[in-house]
Amino acid sequence: MEESGQPTATTESVNAVLSRIDPDRQRPRDVLAAERLTLRFGAKAILSDVDVAFPRGTITALIGPTGSGKSTFLRTLNRMNDKVHGFRHEGDVLLEGESIWARGQDLLTVRRRIGMLFQRPNPFPMSIKDNVVAGVRAHRIARGKQLDVVAETRLREVGLWDAVKDRLNDSPYRLSGGQQQLLCLARALAVGPEVLLLDEPTSALDPLSTEAVENLMRAMTPALTIVVVTHNLGQARRVSDSTMFFYDGRLVEHGPTGALFASPRQPDTERYVNGLMG
Repeated sequence: MEESGQPTATTESVNAVLSRIDPDRQRPRDVLAAERLTLRFGAKAILSDVDVAFPRGTITALIGPTGSGKSTFLRTLNRMNDKVHGFRHEGDVLLEGESIWARGQDLLTVRRRIGMLFQRPNPFPMSIKDNVVAGVRAHRIARGKQLDVVAETRLREVGLWDAVKDRLNDSPYRLSGGQQQLLCLARALAVGPEVLLLDEPTSALDPLSTEAVENLMRAMTPALTIVVVTHNLGQARRVSDSTMFFYDGRLVEHGPTGALFASPRQPDTERYVNGLMG
């Protein structure tokens, strides 16, 4: 894995993000909420009766053992589970007060507004530049020379521009793992999402790349609302404003991150954050 040219968040990156904020987006209200949400695959309930809201411009960490339901919950927030065999939901997910499953709701629009970054980098088999602007083209947000501006802006935003500015037509698969993940982040940001879902975004990365992604997560708020699944409890404590602990198909506890780790209210939460539960 390449060690040179590893990007870090810069003041320029922060300003680039903050300059996109619509004043209306700064209102202190929830941008996304789950209401009495139960998720099933066939007859089996994976997660039951979740009521939670995500305040605009904050970072929420989802923690819990493997199989606790947190990743299924995350993927439901932008309907990534809709076509998984046997998937059913009860209750609702509201984006700006409107159901993501409402009649006439356009799935592509939902996924533009609620973007996602996966556990492992998944660049498309196209050039570095075309990766960044793929969604922009699909949604007809920009065209022609505007695409060059979008590509440069987003690559600068994630701190990757200097490393790739002379190789924009190269394959993304020649980048390091950390650089590929930042490229995928630039692609997700290019369409201007309101919410960004991160599914263990640094689990396959080296420490320097992990630090870069964490710095960017902090820089992207309050312009974005971020929901991140992580098995790294240190990461949850470093980057999140609030934390949700899932266990055995239940949302056991949800609160400010500092309080949840320092003084958990539930015995299962205490066992997990103190390393007594795998």
